[in-house]
Amino acid sequence: MGYNFLDTSALGKHYHVETGTPTVDRLLGVAGDVHTISRFTVVEMHSVFAKKVRTGVLTLSEFHQLIRRFRSDVAARRVSVIRLRIAHFQLAEELLRRHGPIRNLRSLDALQLAVAIRFNSVNPLQFVCADQPLCAIAALEGLNVMNPEMP
Repeated sequence: MGYNFLDTSALGKHYHVETGTPTVDRLLGVAGDVHTISRFTVVEMHSVFAKKVRTGVLTLSEFHQLIRRFRSDVAARRVSVIRLRIAHFQLAEELLRRHGPIRNLRSLDALQLAVAIRFNSVNPLQFVCADQPLCAIAALEGLNVMNPEMP
């Protein structure tokens, strides 16, 4: 059994076809693997889909369909949601102090990374992310990184 932590940039590919979708779909189809996201990803997925409506990529009807599908997957525990804790915020602050001055690490990405790092300390995982700067920082932090957009 393997553990995967999916950043929003990767998980969104499961719900809307784009570069990397086949890789994410294969990963999510592995029987017995545990697929995790942070509680923040639940909120962020709504934002990702809403932006696709604003930019004309999705209709409002499609937006609601994708939200229902995503929420159904969360409710059925096809993806396990990790609660945000004070320790995650503290580690995110530390990551920003360490990486922020020299690398492009945004606050919410630091929080996602902090959740993955803390989970990885208990259950080694694969950090699945399509944001290359975040992938690079995750690798520097010792995570096993997989970018579904890279062959």
